[in-house]
Amino acid sequence: MTPSAAAAVPLAEEERSRFLLQQMVRVRRFEEKCVELYSAAKIRGFMHVYIGEEAVAAGVLANLAPDDAVVATYREHGHALLNGVSAGAILAEMYGVEQGCCRGRGGSMHLFDKATRFFGGNAIVAGGLPLAVGLALADKMAGRSRVTACFFGEGAVAEGEFHESLNLAALWQLPVLFCCENNLYAMGTALARSESQTDIALKAAAYEIPSWHLDGMDVLAVDEGARRAVDAVRNGGGPHFLELRTYRFRAHSMYDPERYREKAEVADWVGKDPIDHLRASLEASGQLSAGQWIELQREVDAEIAQAVEFAEAGTPEPVDQLTRFTYSDRGAS
Repeated sequence: MTPSAAAAVPLAEEERSRFLLQQMVRVRRFEEKCVELYSAAKIRGFMHVYIGEEAVAAGVLANLAPDDAVVATYREHGHALLNGVSAGAILAEMYGVEQGCCRGRGGSMHLFDKATRFFGGNAIVAGGLPLAVGLALADKMAGRSRVTACFFGEGAVAEGEFHESLNLAALWQLPVLFCCENNLYAMGTALARSESQTDIALKAAAYEIPSWHLDGMDVLAVDEGARRAVDAVRNGGGPHFLELRTYRFRAHSMYDPERYREKAEVADWVGKDPIDHLRASLEASGQLSAGQWIELQREVDAEIAQAVEFAEAGTPEPVDQLTRFTYSDRGAS
């Protein structure tokens, strides 16, 4: 079942918890496979994985409808996957073949899919916020009952686009949900070294936007908080802001030597692994049997294996197509 399907059809609490667990495992296994393939030089260029932050995407996207829009940042594999872009299309894009969601032209940092209304993948810090405001403005002007969810890191808070976008969204009461994935480090810069006020939700509240922070390592807390925010935005409550306090377990990118974090700090956060914690809770309450856990992993592993096979069979875009979408075919008037 897709995240949007879960939002459209009410699930029993037990079933929804297992669904959220599966969604997180899908992202984790996909990202682990990407690391493996990158190390084998099958994927090239910059790549930023989402390992550790899975509860954020799983909890928020489970509350969106199929017609809603999602704008993400460059650490967006998990958002694209859980928003309905197939694992094969994402991986093929990272392989740089024409079967990818952007015909291999975007790569890891620039995923896009019109069919699922996934508008990036944006390599510019804070670049997605004004785009989200524009999408939400269009929906409001057209009278459409849609929500635009915009994901970005806390590093975006230092950019002018953050403040301009929140200000306009509040002035025009736009149906946009701002989701700040606060993993404490903007590349290698700790939050306290770049922001005098480290309570990001408080900054958003200064624009008269309902704002609160959530434990981004607890998918059930994210699911509940996101449901409340999405419902409010969809029902005319204007923009809302979630600060999701999370942590990436791996370096900023595959090129990052990661000399700015203490190993003890990383180990402490790894001990808060959202997948391990939800699995343990469900097992302890009798909501997840050993057989169900094995089957869940089997289904996910099969999906990832199929995606690898699809990407491996991909073909590079023909040279005579390289100017497509770049130059107009129309002659000079």
